[in-house]
Amino acid sequence: MQDNKTPHSITTKLKDYKELTKFTLTFTVVFSCVICFLLVPNNGYDLKSIIYLFAAGILVTGSANAINQAVEKDTDALMKRTAKRPVASGRMSANEAYIFAFISGAIGIGLMAWFNTSAALLSALSLFLYAFIYTPLKKINSIAVLVGAFPGALPCLIGWVAGFRHDEIQWTGGLVLFAIQFLWQFPHFWAIAWVAHEDYTRAGFKLLPSDKGPTKFSAIQAIMYSVLMIPVGILPKYFKITGTISLWIVLACNVFMVIQSIRLYKEMNVKAARRLMFSSYFYLLIVLLALLADKAH
Repeated sequence: MQDNKTPHSITTKLKDYKELTKFTLTFTVVFSCVICFLLVPNNGYDLKSIIYLFAAGILVTGSANAINQAVEKDTDALMKRTAKRPVASGRMSANEAYIFAFISGAIGIGLMAWFNTSAALLSALSLFLYAFIYTPLKKINSIAVLVGAFPGALPCLIGWVAGFRHDEIQWTGGLVLFAIQFLWQFPHFWAIAWVAHEDYTRAGFKLLPSDKGPTKFSAIQAIMYSVLMIPVGILPKYFKITGTISLWIVLACNVFMVIQSIRLYKEMNVKAARRLMFSSYFYLLIVLLALLADKAH
């Protein structure tokens, strides 16, 4: 009997750690980091470097998410979408999550140092901002979304910086990519907060720009940031990171995001918010792949 239970126990534990790191979200974050790494001029498809960067990103981001779940175990237990998480449900202790976070974070930052010191320091900064500033701020004020946008966009800058190995870093391209993902997060996250408003309110989170919840003001904010994404989308071409084809693809995607945000303002319902949320996922995937495919040489 014991032999039959052991594999099941191991599988269950691995699934819990996968949930602890929010693996799907973590993968998306690391995906943007790797793409930005590959966008660095004269940076080829070195498999060893890509694997190192992917592993480092998974470990650092997973560490931040583990701390987030340990800190928010009581509030996660109040929300339908998070109640079954390992710490919230009691399958894993908060101490175990913290130990995992410390070990994975330390190893991840160490792997980033293999590229250069700047990449390691930015990774440590991203982890700190997300786990220790953004996470507790969510219950205090909706400015948490602004604060959280910094660690949310830093993977783009980290990937770019890592691409320079130990050479002198040219920061402009990384800052441009950071700006694209930074602005993208506002319509994206406010759409999520709109859809999950009841859950978030039950847990005491203040994540929409209006204290009154899903309002016209919240929708207008989504429109404003979507509009700001348009001029920023021109910058990769302007700074000769990418070519003309990707410029038009990015601009088309930006206009599409504006349209979806306007539809949210007009319709003012969860269906429109969910449409904007899924549109934002496709936006990021298409834009990053278009930039990489049209990389300037």
